[in-house]
Amino acid sequence: MRGKLLLTFLVLALPSLLRAEVVDIGNAELARLLAAGVPVIDIRTAGEWQETGVVPNSRLLTLFDERGRADPPAWLQQVQGVAKANEPVIVICRSGNRTRTASQLLSQQAGYRTVYNVRDGIRAWAAEGRPLAPVSAGMATACSAGARC
Repeated sequence: MRGKLLLTFLVLALPSLLRAEVVDIGNAELARLLAAGVPVIDIRTAGEWQETGVVPNSRLLTLFDERGRADPPAWLQQVQGVAKANEPVIVICRSGNRTRTASQLLSQQAGYRTVYNVRDGIRAWAAEGRPLAPVSAGMATACSAGARC
């Protein structure tokens, strides 16, 4: 009887124990996590990176191209070069909409345990006068073509 009870508990509890945590964060938390060394993945397009700049030390890995097309398996493979599934990772886009999809991909498809979604994106970061690093046209083109950036 105890064995069945334990097995039932494990079957019911295990999915919640393995579920990834997606945490929406604001700029203050982003700054704190950056200082702690958590990697930031900017999923915007090359043109967007050039237009606004990027959070310093971000990894530039476009998820959706200018036409809204994505290649999730290829993108997930690139992300694995930045952080492993047992390591926390931050995702940022322009306004926080595309990162919801990216966060779900990381947590549900790739098994990332802790994904931080910058809820208001780079727009809010820039509006607060937070630091931005410029991205050259050559760098943006190389990064959007899959180079390690």
